[in-house]
Amino acid sequence: MTRTTRGYIARRRRKKLFALNFRGTHRKNARSVIQQKKRALVSAHRDRDRQKRNFRRLWIIRINAAIRESGVCYNRLIHDLYKRQLLFNRKILAQISISNRTCLYMISNEIIKNSIVGNP
Repeated sequence: MTRTTRGYIARRRRKKLFALNFRGTHRKNARSVIQQKKRALVSAHRDRDRQKRNFRRLWIIRINAAIRESGVCYNRLIHDLYKRQLLFNRKILAQISISNRTCLYMISNEIIKNSIVGNP
């Protein structure tokens, strides 16, 4: 019996997999490429949430470090911001604390001064 060549469909499907940039067997073996691709997608999904968490922590640290120099605690500042219903998020406050620290001091002093007096 003569040898028959198989169709091109499976080869075409595997060729798409081998275009991925993995190293070693994860680049050459179809089964291991599929497993590595699944693992990469799981890691990417997990680390998107982790990245959001890490940036929020970084922003809080930056705001707290800048505000402490003026003698105000971070939690007091955030509490008074919410009480006055001002729309500053942590990312914006962290950028202000890096670029223009005096502006952050003015914001914090105004908010704290009004909260002590009792004016909304």
